[in-house]
Amino acid sequence: MNTVGTYLLYLLISITLTVVVGTGVARSGRAVLLDVFGGNDALARAVSRLIALGFYLLSLGFVTLTMRAGGQVPSATAGLQLLSVKVGEVLIVLGALHLLTMAALLRARRLTHSGLTQNPFRPSARWGAAAPSAPPGASGTADDNDPTQPEPETARAGHLAGSVLQ
Repeated sequence: MNTVGTYLLYLLISITLTVVVGTGVARSGRAVLLDVFGGNDALARAVSRLIALGFYLLSLGFVTLTMRAGGQVPSATAGLQLLSVKVGEVLIVLGALHLLTMAALLRARRLTHSGLTQNPFRPSARWGAAAPSAPPGASGTADDNDPTQPEPETARAGHLAGSVLQ
């Protein structure tokens, strides 16, 4: 087994492991994200893809940085030993990244369900949705519906803030 063959086998094994673990992270994470985002499937899928992309970039970056062996591989035994060390390093990094990703997802879920914070991604918790707004003319005065009357400054600011936040 030569050095190039060892490198190619290392890349094949490492990329396969990265894809398998990354796919698992994306699938499992999507279910948690659906809960965090109040059933918004499009948002959960998008965030899941972003998390998986970050996972792949970090994992494959580590794989390529650690590919160098530092010398020739004199025998098949030495090649397999080198390969086992390199794949072991990749497995440890993949495991750590997987645990960090799952911890972040579970923390987001816990924060969503704790009641201490309001989740702006849930439709029922959007800013401005809880505050009832009176329809125009609800105060009973005739000036409320008069388009020739200038709108009070505070009403204009409230409409602007409400439209920006919704």
